[in-house]
Amino acid sequence: MKFLVTKEPAGTKLITSLMAGVVFFIILYLGFDVVMHAYVIGADIQSVTLTLVGDSENFIEPVLIDTLLLQVHIDLFVTLFALMILTSIFIRFHERASITRWMVHLVFSLGMMTPILLIVAYLGWIWLVPVWISAFVAWHLLACLMGVMVLKKVVFA
Repeated sequence: MKFLVTKEPAGTKLITSLMAGVVFFIILYLGFDVVMHAYVIGADIQSVTLTLVGDSENFIEPVLIDTLLLQVHIDLFVTLFALMILTSIFIRFHERASITRWMVHLVFSLGMMTPILLIVAYLGWIWLVPVWISAFVAWHLLACLMGVMVLKKVVFA
């Protein structure tokens, strides 16, 4: 309980190990999430567009709306939990830094916006595919940066 009052994990080895493990696995999740989305939806503008709208000349069917909605539902749910855990630990260690507020707001905004952008692109605004790719990569990179900053503070403090 000392950590909850003093915000210093140095005295409690168990809390330090738990936080380091949780943040490590969140970073691992972020990497696997990128790989999974690259495989299922696509990694570049052309492949994402083909997945969303298909190509009748090459007999490529577009993704079904129920499949996309299920993917977006899972993305929103897991992203919310990963970001809640990561940002709460990040705020705990970096609350005095002036950039903390901006990083937390940006990672949450981008993380919650990307599934919605994918649905909107599917529903006809296909020009949003590059925006979706950019937002998806940006929130993953920012979340990884926050995770590395927490690991640096937890492991090397």
